[in-house]
Amino acid sequence: MIKRLLLTLLFFVFVDAHAQQTLWGDKPIVSPEIHSDNTVTFRMRAPKAVRVQITGDFLPMQHSESAYGKYDVPGIADLKEGKEGVWEYTTPLPLLPELYNYSFIVDGLKTTDPANVYLIRDVATVFNVFIVGGARADLYKVNSVNHGTVSRLWYWSPSLKMNRRLAVYTPAGYEESNKRYPVFYLLHGMGGDEEAWLALGRASQILDNLIAAGKAKPMIVVMTNGNVSQEAAPGESSLGYIVPTMQLPKTMDGSMEESFPDVVNFIDATYRTVKRKSGRAIAGLSMGGFHSLHISKQYPDMFDYVGLFSAAIMPDKQVKSSVYDNTENKLKIQFNKNPKLYWIAIGKTDFLYKANEEYRKMLNEKGFKYTYYETDEGHIWRNWRIYLTEFVPMLFH
Repeated sequence: MIKRLLLTLLFFVFVDAHAQQTLWGDKPIVSPEIHSDNTVTFRMRAPKAVRVQITGDFLPMQHSESAYGKYDVPGIADLKEGKEGVWEYTTPLPLLPELYNYSFIVDGLKTTDPANVYLIRDVATVFNVFIVGGARADLYKVNSVNHGTVSRLWYWSPSLKMNRRLAVYTPAGYEESNKRYPVFYLLHGMGGDEEAWLALGRASQILDNLIAAGKAKPMIVVMTNGNVSQEAAPGESSLGYIVPTMQLPKTMDGSMEESFPDVVNFIDATYRTVKRKSGRAIAGLSMGGFHSLHISKQYPDMFDYVGLFSAAIMPDKQVKSSVYDNTENKLKIQFNKNPKLYWIAIGKTDFLYKANEEYRKMLNEKGFKYTYYETDEGHIWRNWRIYLTEFVPMLFH
């Protein structure tokens, strides 16, 4: 009897091992492999490929140009073929702490790394990600701290006459507490949606870690969808699995700004909030910075903290909306009400640098007080994560 049981057990162990080898192969690929010196090796098994390359923001950036202006794009490097058709590339220098993205290019076809399950969508592009830890990048990790809650909610917008979706971060302890919390409205860029700051910006991880370290006040963070023609992010609305695109109507025509009180009213009615100017902040990247600029001047009693991250400044000349009329007069009213923080940040090679420079010149001439923060590089998520980590600790003091 014992002998039969042992034979049966050995049989199932053999079958299980054989099944796993059939499914996964004898030698699993490790990619990316982060070494102790912070160099990183990428691998792909492609025995029939003629050329395998890698592109990602860990490589030196290259300058490009589009209808939207000049911008930086990741460089490209070649992998070297080794044994059993495994191609390999190791960074020549250690990588600085950061969250990086990358993709492979196999005989001209751009694809993700089959050995890396960690993927993020940015508008219509999907790429792999990895984190080299240390310094500021540790804020982007899920660390052993108390964690907040991220919820996706639907609200009715009377101004837009449609149901819309937003994401809300509540800090650790919110559910157990009876206290009221200040609210930070965090807006995305063109082509983004209510998922962008969570996925690409690591907003919930950054908030968790800053609050746990005592470097930021516990706060509610509201991430809206700034594309007012959309109910929600692609794949999350009644439109189904549509193709994401940056070419959306009504993105910077005043509709988002005019309808924003609908969001504030919903949040104040749904959460325990500080329902006054001193308890509200607004900031955004690119188009979201544009929206933050014009929302905050349109409603000068609504926000005491304003952040413009690589912001677009003024609409196209053909756009007509009362929101953008009398901009300097509206700014005068806003600044006469003494916002506690008006924060402008941009990278040195950002295609919006000149527009921001001209905007700051106007603010200086008018005597409107603001804080300026400048970084290297351009219109990239690496900068916007930095700006978030710098801006959040300054709120609600």
